[in-house]
Amino acid sequence: MTCLLTLLPLVVLASCTAGDPQFHADAPAGFWDGLWHGAIAPIALVVGIFSEGLEIYERSNTGGWYDFGLIFGLLTFWGGGSHTATRRAHRHARRRSDREWEEIGRKVEHKLQRKIRAWADADPDENWDLVEAKAEAKLKRKLREWAEEPAMDASDQPSSST
Repeated sequence: MTCLLTLLPLVVLASCTAGDPQFHADAPAGFWDGLWHGAIAPIALVVGIFSEGLEIYERSNTGGWYDFGLIFGLLTFWGGGSHTATRRAHRHARRRSDREWEEIGRKVEHKLQRKIRAWADADPDENWDLVEAKAEAKLKRKLREWAEEPAMDASDQPSSST
């Protein structure tokens, strides 16, 4: 079923591609046919690789108008160079933004380092004694908890797998 659903659109597209016997010297392909052929050209190229008689460009055409329709169809439906230029511009803007954020991050980090150094180098006052006492009490409490934990056997220890 999925094979049929895949082949059906390809068959429909192939029935309207360039090289169709409906176009001849008395009834050449015009602008609208060129527009359609441009729109389906990449698909027709892939299908044409696997089947004989399928072309991308209609030989029996009106000339300039068919060519204009073909190019216009390709550019309209499959994008022109503007997509690449837009992507390049967005990439450049993103890089510039990333550089700006990195610079801001470096400045903030440098400022924090200076402030921490200034704080650490400050003369101790009564607050330092309080901080020291709290840190010492917490360290002693954690060491006591750690020492009172039951010892783990070799079978209880988590294995390190690499």
